[in-house]
Amino acid sequence: MAMKRKSERTERSFPFLQVNQRETKPRKRGLTEIRGPYYSVVGRRYLEDLFETMGAYVDSLKFAGGSFTLMPEKAVRAIIALCHKFDVLVSTGGFIERVLAQGSDAVRRYVAECKKLGFDIIEISAGFVSIPTDDWLRLIDFVRKSGLKAKPEVGIQFGAGGATAPAELKAEGTRDPNWAVAQAKRFLEAGAEIIMIESEGITENVDPWRTDVPAKFIDELGAEKLMFEAADPDVFAWYIKNYGADVNLFVDYSQIVQLECLRAGIWGTKSLWGRVVTYKE
Repeated sequence: MAMKRKSERTERSFPFLQVNQRETKPRKRGLTEIRGPYYSVVGRRYLEDLFETMGAYVDSLKFAGGSFTLMPEKAVRAIIALCHKFDVLVSTGGFIERVLAQGSDAVRRYVAECKKLGFDIIEISAGFVSIPTDDWLRLIDFVRKSGLKAKPEVGIQFGAGGATAPAELKAEGTRDPNWAVAQAKRFLEAGAEIIMIESEGITENVDPWRTDVPAKFIDELGAEKLMFEAADPDVFAWYIKNYGADVNLFVDYSQIVQLECLRAGIWGTKSLWGRVVTYKE
């Protein structure tokens, strides 16, 4: 059972200095998901420091690349337990697309094991595999019936999600954004609470950025139903500049302080200095 924690406004230092108000957890907007172990080793002791200092601003932690499958079970359980202590949900990341290649029995066992270890969210992505939308819907239903949250990842770039070279991604081409939006709508109708939007082809490995794509998603689905991958300071600054402090973002664990300084309106680059504000009644 997660600990009940006081609001950030009553706990933070320098309480007499004004900052943008943030909803307390569990939030419905202004969500921040951080990347866990993958590009760097991120264990329980590191995360304990992170959560003790910035835990009020972290809503979920996402493993990447199936890194949890290489760790001792004891270590995975310890990380998940620590996250829950600080009211942080834990996501598998999009590893299920690797499991799908091993058949339906492997998928059932994978979901059951995730439940047993204490994961809260199973991300359902298909950046490297082609899967019919109806099959995707069945996966969402299966995950939800297993007592876990299903978080589909949608994007316009095939082959996204594995640090593929830009030239290879360009050769693959991109999907029609209208198709991706329609697919995301079906996922929400099937019970997904939020959709992760893959950055590749939109703000990553593409020049110029496809800024029309996030606008289309937000216009059709609403910002609260979307989380944008923005694991680069220029990218998350752009999202906040254009969609406000309450946009839902996925960033690297090392960027949580910089991101929250922007959300709070206390710091920023020249184009955002003193310009990020909120209004709460």
